[in-house]
Amino acid sequence: MQRLLETLKRHEGVRYYVYRDHLGYETIGVGRCINRAVGLGLSPDEVEYLLINDVQRCIEELDGAFDWFKDLDEVRREAMINLCFNLGLTKLRKFVNALEAMKQRNYNKAAAEFLNSKWANQVGERSREVAHMIKTGEAYAS
Repeated sequence: MQRLLETLKRHEGVRYYVYRDHLGYETIGVGRCINRAVGLGLSPDEVEYLLINDVQRCIEELDGAFDWFKDLDEVRREAMINLCFNLGLTKLRKFVNALEAMKQRNYNKAAAEFLNSKWANQVGERSREVAHMIKTGEAYAS
């Protein structure tokens, strides 16, 4: 199996971003055509695998960036992971006032700061859910 995998990588190439193959179809990885009309796309298991990896990356980034993150309750940790997942750590760091309020455990202020942003206007209901989680420490009842 390993020899086959290495041969396929050599023949197909390994690409970490979407590219167009020789026929013009969107492709990724090792020859995985993701064009809706002719490709495989991703399986539910593959989507779940990617999501779990992305969430784990967010947790590691948040752990490294904010010493107070590990002390948050489960729901507020989930809110921060949601923010990191959506914004990326670089953009999340720009919420200086909200993050300082989180550090100080002033969750009312943190929630208000996140809601008073361009991000909140862009994502709508998502921002209200995340702010509710931060403010109350309770999961959002949809």
